Order: sequence, then structure tokens, then C-alpha cells
Amino acid sequence: MAHHDIHERQSAASETYSEQNYSFSRSANSRSPINGNDVDLFGPLRGPDDGRYTGYAPSSEALLSLLENKRSPLPGQSYQYDTPSSTTDGHDYDEPSQPPPNPYPAWTIEKQVPLTKEEIEGIMLDLTRKFGFQQDNMRNQFDAYMTMLDSRASRMGAVQALTTIHADYIGGEHANYRKWYFAAQLDLDDHMGYHSAPGKNKKVNRNSMAPQPGAVNIEAHDNLAMAEEHWKVRMNQMSHFDRARQVALYLLLWGEASQIRFLPECLCFMFKCAEDYYVSLECQQLVNPVPEGEYLRNIVTPLYKFIRDQSYEVQGGKYVKRERDHDAVIGYDDINQAFWSPEGIARIRLEDKTNLVDIHIGKRWSALQRVNWGSAFRKTYIEKRTWLHLAVNFTRIWIIHVVAFWYFTAWNATFLYTNEDLDEEGVTWSVPALGGAIATLFMLLGVFCEFMFIPLTWANTSMLVRRLVILLVVLVVNAGPSVYVCIFQRTGTVSKIVGIVQFIISLITTAVFSIVPSNQLFGGSSKTNRKNLASQTFTASFPKLNRSDRALSIFLWALVFTCKLVESYFFLARSFKDPLKALYDERVPNCKDKYMGQSLCSIMPVFTVIVMFFTDLILFFLDTYLWYVIWNTVFSVFQSFKLGISIWTPWRNIFSRLPKRIYAKLLATADMDVKYKPKVLCSQVWNAIVISMYREHLLSIEHVQRLLYQQVPSENESKRTLKAPTFFVAQEDASLQAEFYPQHSEAERRITFFAQSLSTPIPEPLPVDQMPTFTVLVPHYSEKTLLSLREIIREEDQNTRVTLLEYLKQLHPVEWDNFVRDTKILAEESTMFGSSATSGLGLAGEAEKDSIKEMGKAKNDDLPFYCIGFKSAAPEYTLRTRIWASLRAQTLYRTVSGFMNYSKAIKLLYRVENPEVVQQFGGNGDRLERELERLSNQKFKFVISMQRYTIFNKEEAENAEFLLRAYPNLQIAYLDERPPEVEGEEPVVYSILIDGHCELMPDGKRKPRFRIRLPGNPILGDGKSDNQNHSIIFTRGEYIQLIDANQDNYLEEALKIRNVLGEFEQFHTPPISPYSPQIVSKDVPEPVAIVGAREYIFSENIGVLGDVAAGKEQTFGTLTQRMMAKIGGKLHYGHPDFLNFIYMTTRGGVSKAQKGLHLNEDIYAGMTAFNRGGRIKHSEYFQCGKGRDLGFGSILNFNTKIGTGMGEQMLSREYYYLGTQLPLDRFLTFYYAHPGFHINNIFIMLSVQMFLFSMLFIGSMASSVVVCSDIAEDGCVNLVPVFDWIKRCVLSIFIVFFIAFLPLFLQEFMERGFARSTIRLGKHFMSLSPLFEVFVTQIYTNSILTNLSFGGARYIATGRGFATTRTPFALLYSRFAGPSLYLGMRALLMLVFASLTMWIPHLVYFWVSVLALVISPFIFNPHQFSFTDFLLDYQEFLRWLSRGNSRTHVSSWISYCRTLRTRITGYKRKRLGHPSEKLGGDIPKANFWVIFVSEIVFPFLQMTLCVICYTFVRSFPNDVNDTGAAVFTSGLLRIGVFALGPIVVNAGVLIALFGVSILFGPFMNMCCVKFGSIIAATAHGISVISLITFFEALWALEAWNMSHAVLGIIAAISVQRFVFKVLIAVFLTREFKHDETNRAWWTGKWHGRGLGLHAVSQPLREYVCKVIEMSMFACDFIMGHTILFILFPICLIPWIDRWHSTMLFWLRPSKQIRPPIFSAKLRSHRRKLAWTYGTLFVLLFVVFIMLIVGPLVFKSYLPDHLEKLVPI
Repeated sequence: MAHHDIHERQSAASETYSEQNYSFSRSANSRSPINGNDVDLFGPLRGPDDGRYTGYAPSSEALLSLLENKRSPLPGQSYQYDTPSSTTDGHDYDEPSQPPPNPYPAWTIEKQVPLTKEEIEGIMLDLTRKFGFQQDNMRNQFDAYMTMLDSRASRMGAVQALTTIHADYIGGEHANYRKWYFAAQLDLDDHMGYHSAPGKNKKVNRNSMAPQPGAVNIEAHDNLAMAEEHWKVRMNQMSHFDRARQVALYLLLWGEASQIRFLPECLCFMFKCAEDYYVSLECQQLVNPVPEGEYLRNIVTPLYKFIRDQSYEVQGGKYVKRERDHDAVIGYDDINQAFWSPEGIARIRLEDKTNLVDIHIGKRWSALQRVNWGSAFRKTYIEKRTWLHLAVNFTRIWIIHVVAFWYFTAWNATFLYTNEDLDEEGVTWSVPALGGAIATLFMLLGVFCEFMFIPLTWANTSMLVRRLVILLVVLVVNAGPSVYVCIFQRTGTVSKIVGIVQFIISLITTAVFSIVPSNQLFGGSSKTNRKNLASQTFTASFPKLNRSDRALSIFLWALVFTCKLVESYFFLARSFKDPLKALYDERVPNCKDKYMGQSLCSIMPVFTVIVMFFTDLILFFLDTYLWYVIWNTVFSVFQSFKLGISIWTPWRNIFSRLPKRIYAKLLATADMDVKYKPKVLCSQVWNAIVISMYREHLLSIEHVQRLLYQQVPSENESKRTLKAPTFFVAQEDASLQAEFYPQHSEAERRITFFAQSLSTPIPEPLPVDQMPTFTVLVPHYSEKTLLSLREIIREEDQNTRVTLLEYLKQLHPVEWDNFVRDTKILAEESTMFGSSATSGLGLAGEAEKDSIKEMGKAKNDDLPFYCIGFKSAAPEYTLRTRIWASLRAQTLYRTVSGFMNYSKAIKLLYRVENPEVVQQFGGNGDRLERELERLSNQKFKFVISMQRYTIFNKEEAENAEFLLRAYPNLQIAYLDERPPEVEGEEPVVYSILIDGHCELMPDGKRKPRFRIRLPGNPILGDGKSDNQNHSIIFTRGEYIQLIDANQDNYLEEALKIRNVLGEFEQFHTPPISPYSPQIVSKDVPEPVAIVGAREYIFSENIGVLGDVAAGKEQTFGTLTQRMMAKIGGKLHYGHPDFLNFIYMTTRGGVSKAQKGLHLNEDIYAGMTAFNRGGRIKHSEYFQCGKGRDLGFGSILNFNTKIGTGMGEQMLSREYYYLGTQLPLDRFLTFYYAHPGFHINNIFIMLSVQMFLFSMLFIGSMASSVVVCSDIAEDGCVNLVPVFDWIKRCVLSIFIVFFIAFLPLFLQEFMERGFARSTIRLGKHFMSLSPLFEVFVTQIYTNSILTNLSFGGARYIATGRGFATTRTPFALLYSRFAGPSLYLGMRALLMLVFASLTMWIPHLVYFWVSVLALVISPFIFNPHQFSFTDFLLDYQEFLRWLSRGNSRTHVSSWISYCRTLRTRITGYKRKRLGHPSEKLGGDIPKANFWVIFVSEIVFPFLQMTLCVICYTFVRSFPNDVNDTGAAVFTSGLLRIGVFALGPIVVNAGVLIALFGVSILFGPFMNMCCVKFGSIIAATAHGISVISLITFFEALWALEAWNMSHAVLGIIAAISVQRFVFKVLIAVFLTREFKHDETNRAWWTGKWHGRGLGLHAVSQPLREYVCKVIEMSMFACDFIMGHTILFILFPICLIPWIDRWHSTMLFWLRPSKQIRPPIFSAKLRSHRRKLAWTYGTLFVLLFVVFIMLIVGPLVFKSYLPDHLEKLVPI
């Protein structure tokens, strides 16, 4: 036989990327175990190639000969293969006798099926005729239904399969329909035939009271248990036909329901109506079929329109988003909840005002089309945009912290409220006991706020009022005794007893309020009551934890709070005692204000104490998070030891045991024939993995030879034995060390993780033909599919220094090397056969061939290969380079080719486990391949939902077509919009499915497989969830894996798919019917809804920012998830999670879709599953790859998206349910893992600000009074304990920031060892990542704060490219000024003041943190410090400041300024088609009260604090008058003059310039285009100069005292800020979308601007705007320059650009990115500009330095006591 001569050679065993073809020699039919000699390990290599280069790789023969170190292709082959083109399709069967295979092999007559395939199809056709479903919907759902039956029947009896599916959809213990049926009390309704909701004593319509068949006595039916029993009996007696029909009906309704799929209970209601109609006489007597599309037209479309019209309205023929916030939109959840209760269903009325429930149940279906949906729905939870949600949802958090802090502080500060000479013991008990009253006040606040959020129906109101009354009583009980003890009876035994009793009551109150969920307080909701069944079922059926996990959960939180309370008591509360005492006794001598007298002086210490108290309280909150991180990490690390996934686990032999584990854990070997040795089976799997890595260029051929199982001669001449690679033992035995893969490479990581993961406990796999079917679903919007050649080998723009290919080669040098070697083999092969062996395309030209023939003669010949990876422009070569780059960037191709590994894994596993199948096909490789293809297609489907498919540009369309050709089984779902059938109506939208087998039509499109009409455009929300929802009807099977378009998967992970699906615990169902009386409901385990998997972030190591982002995600995906899944706090976060298809789709789908509110759509699916009783698991042994953002901007865009999304979550009803209903330990787990993280960030930034305010107060006291160390002396202030307190605070804040690095360090430490983790962390610190962390914290904080104030959450497309492009300064400034730079600058000024007045070394850390807020965006900007670019940037910054005043400019200071303002003012209604209106976003105007708090109250408080400090400093005499008495000035007057002075000057200048522009504008504009810009520049220039002049004058008045001048500036800024906020919030009307008014103001041309009547009122409004803008401009001008001045010295460091790039990109200087190459002309132009603007910049720099240094140096020459001359 031909393959025996192959055996003769010593060979390395090998296969292609996972296709095993074992030809067993015919002579081996003896029963002896088969050994290595009988396996042809080369069979599969002759099959069609199937790597990620799909037919663009060297042929298998070339690979074989390479493995054998020969350079010729192999002779004779024992298998015959056709050309690849005819086999890939799998649809052309060459033997005419062979019938096409049955697509549902487990559902055949032989398997004793209850109903044949044809009968089921008949049922569905019948339903389609009776209800008017679309034909394509029926075909699609028939395929889905059959696939589901086939999937189940392959591992259980066919009857059992049908029954369990029916139980999951309709009648089982955990079927959503059954739960809804009892929650909405439909059992009563069914029995009576009319609605008998309690409390409705209406007259019974006798005609409709036909009792239901088999109904029991009505009285007995009120009892829920009996009703449930009755239900079970009914289900058990149901015929197979009825079960099949019910599921079919549900699927048909669901398949066409479009947006209604988001409303699970509404769908249940429809199913109920349809089912009742079906069994009624009317339906059975139907003669003519109902027209197709009737269901869509009459039932789905009206509901869809109602949903759409809530958020959109038609303007000028287009749909425009309404300006409504969530509290005014009746969203999906509100509509759905109408169907939860009998009362809600009773509200559904027809157009003629009849109630739907008064109609006989059989006639309701026909009546549905006449329902007036508008009157049926109302808000069921009001998502008002306010902070008060936190008071309701997280009451317990506030109580635990604030009350504990009160106990601690009150206990330590007895001197505040007792007289130390008397024995006032009662008082010392009674005052701390007020903690109980504080707890009650928080509860009361929660109840008051709840009135705002839940609709005030009778039931809700009575519940809240009852709670309110009881709480008031509790408040009196807690606070009353204090009145008696503290006012009437301070001493004596009675007061002591009262005090102690009160303290005990207080402890009990606090404990109860902290532990009991607020919803269950005072009998809030009892489980037995039928009324609360709905809310209990749908919002509080949390999955139960098993005993050990629950104990662990309680233990974890007990530990966290014990550590926290002990540490906080000693570190925070006790240490606060001394400063408190020192300041409490403080009296400031000789201090008086001209107008306010001594009042300020006496309260100054009190204010200081209050500010310090709040700082301490915030640190008290931060401590908890700190301990949570520490303990969670510790527990998680222990857990990883237990599972055996740490490299520190004692059993280091993960590699030597790997072959055994592959056999035992990955292969379903239980039912296998004994004759196959485990070694033979393992070798096939292992070799497949190795070859797949070779094909991906991760391993070189030398490595492959060392890693493969090989056949070697044995003693017996005729036999050969299978030799395992030394790799397995070499890991333990140092003497055998060899290089098996490049060090720290991707191959090493993958092999190590594979070996490690198999050492953990893993569910048993089922044989391949019994495994369940599953689908991978990828939503795609505009992500790159395949990189084009242009993108790879050309720079993006002039700011980029490097081509993508160059950069990728720097990052993956070894892989590029392997790729080039591979390409050369391909080229060699092509010349040898005279044509391309892979695709039949000849090479271009003879010369090309000749040059390739001489390969190896000269290295120069290979240069093109090493540069760009190809030498000939033939498409198969360029395509290879494109694929190589695409597999290393974040592309859809990487995702698709990665997840197609499932198909390869299924084929491979089937071949290994069924060698007899391979034998059976003898030498026919084609038929074997086809059989395997059929099997993998039966078990695994892949759907991409390409929302934009029909509007792809040429390149995108080609790439999509390339995917379909490469992977014909890939399915693409897309939306197709067609013009309306009738003129003037809405366009028709279809949901379409195609795959690679669909025929191509003449227009180049493919013929759809299914085409389902939708009620309208389905994209109503933020896009992703709607995109998933429209395509989910095309998914198949029992499970669905949700994948994003930036992920990757590997063959060795795909091999574990059966084990992962085993986590759903549905592999081995007991062989009895779920409806049988033996099954007791409490024995049925809660279903597993979601199984999460790990993610490996493949963008790690690509520079500091990419690595930080990757590290965050990595610890979240492993460390945090591991512990959260264990203690029941894990939700669904999108990425590689597997979902239980039936469970999720019957509960509203895989994500939620209300625009804005459900911005983080995935997490809501997790919360829904969790609230409704689905378990969520996490698998440690399975991981997918995932890309993360790499650049500063895109990482912060992602953080902003997460932050705003979290703001929206805080408003959502899910948080309300979880916060008010979860038991304490699980509530804490949920809180600290989700909202707590963000609230902690807010607190961190707040603590920094509060600390700086404390410093302001302490500093102003320290700078004005003599500080002494002993309290006894007079005339001085004792601040020593206060300084100690400051040091402690700095330490606290420092630790809180740095604890962020602990999880990553430990995670690395666990999985890669101490050295790797230290190096990674070291690299982070060397690259200044702590600065980045501070900045990120502020971005998170800002995004939540702005979201909860203004809304405007929207999906931000986060760029996934490599960040090598330099961003201009002006762009960075405008992007980050609002979120961080302004705050940073204000903080910096405070810090300057603190450092001037009381320097302590601890402040260095604060300097770093505050500077981080100001300069981080620039520090992490690639090539920021390249000298020429820095100066050209300065030119761009000046242009940015001055643009946009003569003609519209998007990137200008004025448009940035307007955008900031419009958040508060809102826009006037949009007029369509105005060119400059594109500048404005679509954000609804925020609520006035929210703005009032965030934009007026908070700035007012800050202003008050700053002004108090300054006024205090000015309250000391610095002169005596003629009589010798001290002269006191007024700080208030001075600050008023210096804060408002510049504003008054600007106002005057503007009036003058307005006159000029009105008079001269109309003429000047004709000749001088820039007239407007010149006027604007004049005004702006004056504003800058006046501001600087005022500040210098202030300094002069302060007698050149630096610290006082800085304090004056701080106070003046805070006053100006407050004034502007008030002007904007109160006096400005809405903004125009366009910027015509701004240009009108400067040019003086008001007519013809399209303002209409507004032209009269607008000048006045614009005047107010301009007054604000002048000061804003001066601020931005000075601030921008200050930042540039801070950065400028760094530019002067030699070779700084190179070092900076090393820091950012982690590339060695030798591998650095080259400077850009410019033409000579451009170079000289750049140099000229750099000189011009460089000179200007240096000039301003000198002026800036002189303004500060001058007065200090020439102090003696300057006038001193100016305040004598100037009386302010």
C-alpha cells in the first residue's frame, strides 16, 4: 500500500490544523491493541487545507517534506481528493445513488420519535395558516425547533427530548410561562372565564362564564399549592401532539415578535390568547387560511409603534429622538410589567372602551388587534435622574458606615458634650446612642425618596405610609431619651440607666436596619401572599447558594468589616480626637473684620473641624473598599490553589501528566473500544494542537519537530512504535531542557494555560454525536473585518510615525520570521509546479519566477519578504500579509477564524474517538471529509449580525464576501431596508440570513436563506442589543455564546467545548418525565442561566497603557469573577459567556435595549437572570482571547462609557430590586463588585478635594497666627496634632490609590511567578502608570457625576487601533479640560497655598497626584516631547483659540465653549438641514433641580469655604492708625472687587466693541473677511491682560505676600465660577444648534442669519454669553499656557523623545520607531513655523516667569504698603 513507504522513513508525526485522518491498515483486524505502527499519522495532511490562512498557505505536502527535512513533495497518496473548490461546499454529492443526509439524524423513525419531522412540519403549517404567520418565519422556526429536538434527542430518548423542551418553554417548574401564569393569577381567570381580580365586585356576564373543561371547584382554586398541583396533572396528561403544538406556537409568535421579544411576559400573554383561541370552536371551524403577515400587521406592529413613539417623533419625514429623559418614556420594562398582575392586564382596553378581560377567553386573540395600547401602559418605576437613587438602593451602606463612624467619634469626643467636672455618665451613653436615630433618619430619607420612584398606586402608597409611620415611632424611641438625658437630667442613676437602655435600643435599631432588606421591613412583602407573587417571582427569586458557599460569603464579609472597624477605629477615629480637642479649645486672638466683627474669628476653628470631620468620614468609607479588595484577593488566591490553577500549586507535574489528562478529561472515552491505546489517541490531539500553532506562525518547524509525537523503529523490524516528545518530562527534569518554544511567547502561554487548566476539576464530556448544538453570535457594526494592504503598509496621517506592519513586526518579531519562512516555501512550491499550488493563479511574469528560483543565492532577494511579506503582487501573497496582520490586530477576521476552531475541534474529537469511522470510509478522503463537515455543522453554528451589511462600502463588502467564501458555513444576519410599498408610508425592513452556500445573484448579492419582515426599523436603542435581538431568531441549538468582534479563540480551548457545555448540568437528565408525580418541585435544581469564561487580554504588553487596561480586565475576568461566582455575585458581562438559550430567550433576550438607560446592555441580562432565579457560573479552565483599547483617548472613552453606563444603572429598576431585596452578605457582594467600585472612585476624588479644603483652612490659620506646640501659652495656636492628622490622611489616600495594584500583582504572581509579576509591576511604575490611575479615577468620577446630573449616556465607539499617533495639544485640552484639567488646576492652586504655608514632606505625594490630573493626557501622548512638533502644536493651539468667529469651525475654542454650556441650557429644537447644526449633540436639557444642586449649590459651598479662608486671613491688623489703634480691613470687599472687577471690565469693553461692529461691520465685512476675528481677538486680548493685571494688583495689595495672594486668587476664582454658573443656569435661554449668533455678534451682521424674530432678543442673550466667554477665554488662555510651560522644560532633555517612546511603547531604543520623512520643502516650512512660534512661545514664557519671579526679586524696589493708598 502506498502509505507503507511513508512508514519506512523516520518521521515526525503531524497533522494539519486539526483534521485527523487515520487510515487503519487493513491487516490490523486482529483484536490486539492498536499500536503506533498501525496509525498513518499523515492521512489528514493530504486533506484540503483548513488553517487560518484558508487556502493561502503552503500545501500539506510541502509541510510534510519539511518535517522530514526533504525539499520535494511526497510521492503516491492513498487518499484521493478532488480540487478543494468542489469539496468545500458540502452540497454536491458525487454518487447519485446516495440521498442527501438527514439534517436531524437523532430525530428519525428508528429512534421511536413521538412525532415525525413531517408531522411537526404539518403542525407548524397549520398554525401558520390559522394565525397568519410569515412563511419564512415558519421555515426558520421549524429548522430551529427541529435542531433543538435533534440536539436533545441525541443524548436522551426522543419522547424525553420533546417533554423536556415543553417543560422548559411552557409547563415545567422553571418555565417562565408557568411562573407568569400563576403570578398574573390566570388560573382564576381561566376558571371563571371573566376577570375575578380581588376587590372587583362587578356584575358577572353569565354568557362568557362557560367554565373551562376539567375545571375544579372555584373555592379550592384560591389555594396556590392546589392550583400548581392541578397544573402538573394537566401537563402530565397532555398528548405529544399538544406539547409539540404549544412549543411550535410559542416559537412562531416569538420568531416574528421583533421588539416584543424584549417583553417576555407580554409574549406569554399573547401565547395565552393564541392558545385559547386555537382550542376554541371558532378557530377549529376556520375554512380559509388567514392571509400571510396578519400577525405582524395586527398585533406586533401596533405595539412596536407604541414603543417607537415613546422615544422618537417624525420631523420633516425623518425620525428624530424626542427630548425626553427616562422618567417620561414608557420603556420596555414598564410595558412588560403591565402583564405581571391581574390589575395590569385589567387596564387593557379596546378602542370602544371595553375591557379585554371582559371578553370570552377564546375571543381575546381576535380582539387584540383592536386594543388601544396607549391607554394600557404607565410607568411602573420612575427613573428620575437624581442622586437620591443612592439613598433608596444603598441605604444599608450609608447606615453601616455613618452610624459606625458616629459611634466611634462620639465615644472619643466626650469633651464636646460633657462637663468634665461633673459625673455625666448618662450623657456619655446617650449621645453615641443617637446613632440609632441617625440610622432611622437614613431609612426615612429612603422612604421619602421611594415616593419619587415608584408609582403611587393604592397598594404602594399604603405600604410606604405604613413604613413611614413605624419609622417615625422608631425615631422617637431612639432620639427621645437623649432629650431627657441631655436637657432635663444630666446626672444621676436614672439618667445613666436611661442612657444605657437607649444605647442598647440604638444598637438593635442599627443592626436591624443594616441587615434586613428595606423591602422586607415591617412585613413589606410576605412570601405566601398571592398579591406579591409577581414581584416576588420576577424581581426577587434570587438563586440560592449551597451551604458552604453561603457560609464563605458570610465569613468573607465578617472578616472585611471586622478588619475595617478595628483599623478605622484606631487609625481614623482615635487619631481624630487630638486635633479635635486642640481646635475645639482654640480661641484666635486679635482678629476682627471691618464689617463682620469677630464672628468669623470665633467660628474659624469650628469650620476647620467640620471640614476635617467630613474628610475623615470619606476616608472611613474608602477603608471598606480597601479591605474588600484585600480579602477578596486573598480568598480568590486560595480558591485558585484549591482548583489547581496556580503555578504555585504543589503538583508541578502538570506537563508530565498532560497526555493522561487529555485522555481522561477531553476525550469521551467511557464508551470506547478497549483496543485503542490512550497514547495513540492523545498523540493525535496533541499533534493537532502543535500543528495549529505552527500554522499560526507561533512555532518554527524546529520547535514543531521537538513537540510532536513521532514514529520510531522498534526492536521488532516490522513494527514501529509511537514515541512521545521529551517536552512532557523536560519541564520537570532539568537534564532534558531544550527550547520547545520561544521564551515568554504566545505559544508558551497557550500551552501552559492548556496544561494548567486540565489540572482543575472539569465536567465529563459526552461523545461528539451526543453533544448539544450551540451557536456563536457576534454583533458587528463597523469593526474592521480584514485590514487592507493600504492600512498595513502606509501611515495613517502625518502625525503617525510608523506603518502598522512595521509596528506589528516590532511587537511579534519571531512570528514574523516564521511567517516569512512559510511564505518562501509557498513561493518555492509555486515555481516548482509552474503555478500557484494553492489557488491556481499563475505568478505575475516570467522574471518573477526566475528571481524566485534563485532564492537563497542572495539575501537581497529575500528583502521584500522580510519588509512586507511578499514579493509578487499576486493576490494570494498580499492576502497572506493582510491575514497575518489582521490576526494580530483587533479584526472580525481574527474572531471568525478563531471561533471556527470549534468546527475543527468537533471534527478532530470525532475522528479520534471513532477510528472505526475512518476505517469505514477506506481510502475515500472526500466522503470522510463530508461526513465530518456534516457532523460539525449539525453541532455548531456561527452567526454574525452585520447591522450595516447593506450599506457597506466596496472594501467592506469584499471582506464580508471573503469571509463567506473562506467559511461557507458562516451565517450572516443583516437588515435590509426597502422603499415603502405605498407612497408616503414607512420603508419596509427585513431581517435576512445568508451563508456561504447561498447562490450569488447577478447583482453580486447572495440569495437570502430566510427573509422575515419586521414591523419597522428595529434599531431603537443604542444599537448592539437591537442588533443581537433581530438576529437571535437565526441562532440554533440549546446554548449560545455571545462574542464581541474583538475576540479570538484557539484550537486547544475549542477542544474543551463539551466540558464547558456540561456546566449547564443538562447532560444527564433523569429518564423520567419532568411532569411525573414522583418529582417534587423543591428537588428541581435552579437552572444555570449563564456560564462565564476567562478572558486573556491579547493586547497586554503593547506599551504601558495597553498593559494597564489589559491588567485591569484580566484581574476582573479572573480574580474577581472567581470569587464572585463562588459567593453568588457574578452577573453577565458580555464577552465569552455561554447562555442557556431557552432560559434567556423566554425572559427577555440576551440583553436589554432601552436607549441610554441600557447603555451597558449585557449586565442587564445578568441582573434579569439573577433576579428571576437563574444561576450564573464561572469556568476557570476555559478562556477566549479579547482585545482592549490601547491609546490614552480610547481607554478613557471606554472608561467614560463604563462610567456613564454605571450612572444609568444607578437609575434602573434592577438596582432598586437588588438593593432593597437582597440579604446583607449578597447585597454587599453585589454592591462592592458593581456600583461600589464607582462610588469608591467618587469618594477617592472627593477625599482629595476635601483634604485640600482642610489644608486651606489649616493653612490660613497657620499663616496668620503664631503656631505653638503647647496649649498653655497665650497668643498662639496649637496645630501640632492637626499636622499629625494631615500626615495620616495623606497616608490613607496613598494606600487607597496603591491598593489598585495589588490584585494585578497577585494575579500575575499566581499564574506566572514572582519574577514576572515584579517585572510587570516595575514596568508599570517606571512608565508612570500611577499618574494614569489617578487620571482614570477622575474620568470615572466625572462621567458618573455628569451622567447623573445631565444624562447624555451614549455608546462611544472606542477605537481599537494601535495608539502610535500624536494627538494635537488643543484636541487633548478640549477633550479633558471639563472632566479633569479645570479641577486639577484649582487643586494645584490650593496645594501651592498649602505648601507655602505649612510644608511637610508628605505633600510630595499630593503634588504627584494633582499634577497627574493636569498633565496626564500630555504625558501619555505619543511623541509629545518631539521638539519641532511641540512648537507646531503651540501654533495649532493659538489657532484653535482664535478660530470660528468669522466662519464656522468645528474644532475651535468657541464651539468647545458652547458645547460645555449647552449641557445646562439645552438646545432649541433642531431644524433639519442647517449645515452648522451638526456641531451640536442630541442631549435633552437636564432637570432644573438637578442643575440647581450640581451647578449652583456645590459651587456656592466651595465659594463660601474659599471666601471664609481669605476673609479670615484678612482679619488681622497689618497697620496702626495715628491714634495707635489697629486698622482692620475687609477681606470680603477686596475679594468682591478682584473677583468681579475683570467681569465689569469685560462687560464695558464688549459694549464698546458691539457698537464698533454694528457701525462698521456691514461695510468692513465686504472688503475684510477677517473683520469678525479681529474684533474677537481684540476683546479676548483685553480680557487676558485685564485678568493678569487684576491678579498682580491683588498681590501688590497683599504687600507681596505670596501665600495670601494665592489664597486671594483661589477665592476670586471660586467667586467668578459661581457667578458664571448662576448666569448660565438661570439667565440663559436655550442655545441655537448653529453658531450664527456668535458670528453675528463679532461681525455686526445680524440680518440674514435665519434667526427670525429671535434677532431682537438674541443680542441681549449673546451679550451675557460673551461676558462669560471673555473670562472663560482668559482662563483657558492662561491655563493652556501654564500647562505648556510645565511641559516645555521636559522637551529640552536630550533624546527625550526616544526615552518617552520607550516608556510608552515598551520598545527598546534600538527597535524604535523612526522619525517621519518629510520632503525638503515641507521640512523647511516646518522649520520656519517652529522658529516663528518658538520665539513667541519663549517670549511669553519669559513674561510669565517675570510676572512671578519679578516681584519676589525686586521686592525692595516696589511700593510696599499700597493698602494705605487703596482703601480695599
